[in-house]
Order: sequence, then structure tokens, then C-alpha cells
Amino acid sequence: MPVKDALALPQSLLVLGGTSEIGLATARRLITRGARTVWLAGRPSPALEQAAESLRALGADTRTVDFDALDPASHETALGKVFAEDAIDLVLLAFGVLGDQAHDERAPLRAVHVAQTNYTGAVSAGLVAASALQAQSHGALVVLSATAAERARRVDFIYGSSKAGLDTFAQGLGDALYGTGVRVMVVRPGFVRTRATADRPREPFATTPAAVATAIELGLRRGAETVWVPGVLRLVTAALRHAPRALFRRLPF
Repeated sequence: MPVKDALALPQSLLVLGGTSEIGLATARRLITRGARTVWLAGRPSPALEQAAESLRALGADTRTVDFDALDPASHETALGKVFAEDAIDLVLLAFGVLGDQAHDERAPLRAVHVAQTNYTGAVSAGLVAASALQAQSHGALVVLSATAAERARRVDFIYGSSKAGLDTFAQGLGDALYGTGVRVMVVRPGFVRTRATADRPREPFATTPAAVATAIELGLRRGAETVWVPGVLRLVTAALRHAPRALFRRLPF
């Protein structure tokens, strides 16, 4: 049975970005809390199948669906397959790329790839998912943003600007869906220690996929609209957001 209590934990979920470490950590945590059906959406690959097998080993009915963030024209068909088979309590928008700021500045097409994945693809998938959730009159859309969305930094303004667009979009979508039975929760992690960031210098307030998953669960339980991971970043980014630009430029990041 689908969960229609807005603050209940989901019994079924769809992870857009099926090999995402944060997405899989969240799926594992929710499975231990009673989730029984998991869809992993991503490009067909051994990694996607291995991810599905790892969740099946935990007892979840786990299936995969072909999904390409860079092919918006296919999103309605891909997500439609999922919603045609199951009522989905939670859609987790977990795909994205970091890019490489130093190289991407000199290669505009690489910068565009970051923007198209993190923003354009997310807008398309988010709208399709929201429409499907609204048609069933319940569910939650959890969007992985980033603290980098709060203010552009010299070291990652291409990635940060793409997440800023996504963050604003998700907030607006949440307002548009208010009162429909569907809610949107924006999650803003700081630096997350994953395979993708293994070769990057560790930043202050670094976190892990497991910690983000814990925060997502708590946010769902509380009916939160915005979640910071770790929570102290809410205060840190508020201070940085209001710092004079001349001072901000002199900060070591």
C-alpha cells in the first residue's frame, strides 16, 4: 500500500541517478525503515546492476529503468514506466556531476555539460516526477542541491551556478505544489566524501553519503522543506551569503 501520510516514511522510492552514492545510502537507510520497493534509474551499466543487487540483498524488490539525464525527451517515457507499475512515495533526484572548474573554464562545452546535467536535466526530470506524483495525489520529491548553490565561489562557480539554478527551481516547484498532497524537500550538503571527490582537497564541515541519508530521513519525518548537511552549514552559509563582496573575494576558497 502506498504511503499517503505526508510525514510517513516511504514504502516505495525511485532514485534518479541509480548509482549515486548518496542515493544508494538513502535507499539502504529507508529499506531498514520499511521501504520495500526501489527503482534505480540510470544508464544501463554493470554498476547499475550491482547497485540493484546490493539492495535486493537487503530484502527490497529492486528494479532498474533506463534513464539519461541528458536526454530530456525520454524522461516522460522512462518515468512513466515506473509510475505505470507502482505508486511511488518518494522520488530522489540524485544525479549530477561536479565537473573540473580549472579545465571547464577553458572548455565551454565541458561547462555546458555540467549545466545541462545538473540543471536542464534536473528541471525536466523534476517536472515529470512532480506531475506523476500529483496524479497519484501523494508523494515527496527530494532534490539534492548543494551549499555551493548559496553563493558562487571562485573555485567552483560553474558547478555552483548549476546547483543555484536547481535550488531555485526546486523551491519554486515546492511552492507550486503546496496543497496538492505532494511536497518538495531541498537537501543542501556540503563537501561529501565520495569516490568522485576522493582526489580533491577535503573542505571544512565535510560529510558522508550515510550522513546525508540520515538527514534526509529526519527531514522527511519532520516535514522539512530545506535540509542542511551538516546542520551548522545553515549558519556558515548565511554568514558567507551576506559577506561584502570585497571581503568574500579574499577568502581562501
